[in-house]
Amino acid sequence: MAEVNLRKVVKRYDDVEAVRGIDLDIPDKEFVVFVGPSGCGKSTTLRMIAGLEEISDGDIVIGGDVVNDVPPKDRDIAMVFQNYALYPHMTVAENMSFGLRLKKYPKAEIKQRVDEAARMLDITDLIHRKPKQLSGGQRQRVAMGRAIVRNPKVFLFDEPLSNLDAQLRVQMRFEIKRVHQKVRTTTVYVTHDQVEAMTLADRVVVMNNGRIEQVGTPNELYHRPATRFVAGFIGSPSMNFIPCTLEDNAGRLQIRLSDTLAMPVPEQKAAHYRGLARDKKLQLGIRPEHIADARATLEPGVAAFDALLDITEPMGMETLIYFNLNGSEVCGRVSPNAGARDGGMLRLAVDLNNMHLIDEGTGLVI
Repeated sequence: MAEVNLRKVVKRYDDVEAVRGIDLDIPDKEFVVFVGPSGCGKSTTLRMIAGLEEISDGDIVIGGDVVNDVPPKDRDIAMVFQNYALYPHMTVAENMSFGLRLKKYPKAEIKQRVDEAARMLDITDLIHRKPKQLSGGQRQRVAMGRAIVRNPKVFLFDEPLSNLDAQLRVQMRFEIKRVHQKVRTTTVYVTHDQVEAMTLADRVVVMNNGRIEQVGTPNELYHRPATRFVAGFIGSPSMNFIPCTLEDNAGRLQIRLSDTLAMPVPEQKAAHYRGLARDKKLQLGIRPEHIADARATLEPGVAAFDALLDITEPMGMETLIYFNLNGSEVCGRVSPNAGARDGGMLRLAVDLNNMHLIDEGTGLVI
């Protein structure tokens, strides 16, 4: 078990900086997920931790030791890849024990570790099969088992579920989380899927353009994003962004969304926004679940308005609605019994207690 520390880590490919001075501390036993769009530097960062990529500048520290020049085999890490990387001519047991056999562990200890990992991953009945006789999910469990038997300081996962179908991804997310609860090893996991990040992580590291945008628990990133990028990347459907201005209406702040639509800012939010310049270009950030069908009685901080719906998507337990507001496409979530239909009008309510104001110039959440 070990803490992992990144100190101003940089990766350059010729004149291109793929990773731009990352600082991050990952405590012992924590499950950290790097998430971001393709090309943001998350996999490159993972490969530098593993020693599969040389760092251009900075330091990587594992268990208190700087490992910049330590080869991968000596870093005491175990990596689970996207493509499983199993030996086709070996059985499950042989694949799982391969690293231990190379290091000349006693046969009895190897068998005990393999049996224990197989039991944990529910693949005991498969240990005499070869990879071609296994499903994709079973192969991924074998790859995880091969990492577990080594009892490393750090587990590294490089988009391990991206080759699986949707139903199996959900099942394997559960398996990975359950394994981490049993084997409390420091884990660094890379994915482009924000649902994976939110459901698995103790903390999520959101990356963009080679830099860390924000680090926090899933709830912190969802409810208190620091930037427009994080606000839009975390959550599905993603947060709505609507150009707006702040106005003072007889001493009360309101946000103006169009020539005909302005809404009062809730009192607890107004104190925070009162010092903003009235000519500042702003965007209102509001999540789809905070735009719903209006009820007869509105709670404090909730404002009602009428919308002409463009598209509706019945999802069973809810209906997603899409409409245009001052040139911006907006998504909401309404009850399946709300009467939403394509091209129809619907009375909606927006919960401004959960609003965010974003500075259009800097992209920062105010």
